[in-house]
Amino acid sequence: MASEANMADETNNNEATELVGDHVETVDVSKHPDPSIPVTDLSLADIERRQSHPVSWAVFIVAVLAAIIAPYWLGRSLAVGHTQWLITHLNLFTPRGVAFVSWTVTLTTFTGLGLAVVESRNWLWRIVFVVGLAAEQFIAGLSLLKLNFWYSTYVVYGDSAQLPNAANLGIIAAGVGVAVYAVVWVGLLILIKKDSPLNVLTRSWASFILFFAIETAALFIVLFGGLLTTV
Repeated sequence: MASEANMADETNNNEATELVGDHVETVDVSKHPDPSIPVTDLSLADIERRQSHPVSWAVFIVAVLAAIIAPYWLGRSLAVGHTQWLITHLNLFTPRGVAFVSWTVTLTTFTGLGLAVVESRNWLWRIVFVVGLAAEQFIAGLSLLKLNFWYSTYVVYGDSAQLPNAANLGIIAAGVGVAVYAVVWVGLLILIKKDSPLNVLTRSWASFILFFAIETAALFIVLFGGLLTTV
């Protein structure tokens, strides 16, 4: 039986001299790839701490809180203190147009959040999320969004309450769409086996299509389902 012992370093041709039986022979050897992790005295915990960027995350959290509080307060202040000015400018739009704008802004916010979770190293989507959140909260403040918003909007806007109501319906439609998508997606992950042909529905691209299909359906229900005339 041949016993192998390395007698020399590898050459530029990726060969080595080895003792095979009683003879010295030159044989081909596999070329090992370069190590993906450089040699270092740091522990894994030290490396993770260096990559965590706690200051950046703290700035992001503060930006999210500011995007939630400040725009809503500003929008609500405008709705209460400059109502007639808002009515004059809002009357340039139709209820369907207002609902579509608020739905689009809210959808952009949720999309930015989802992609920020998937691509956690890419700060672009976090910026999209914060900007979209600020815009959505500003619209929510202008339209006095809450559970029974139609009472508040009628008290403030009077006969022009249909437009802020439409904005609220657009925001709610996007939120309900996300909730329905989450339930359907989790259900698919639980019910579909890994070896099933239907497993293709759990792929990332299929999830992306499913999300926008549900959101589009929610928008159509608001625009053409008669909701704009009932609140």
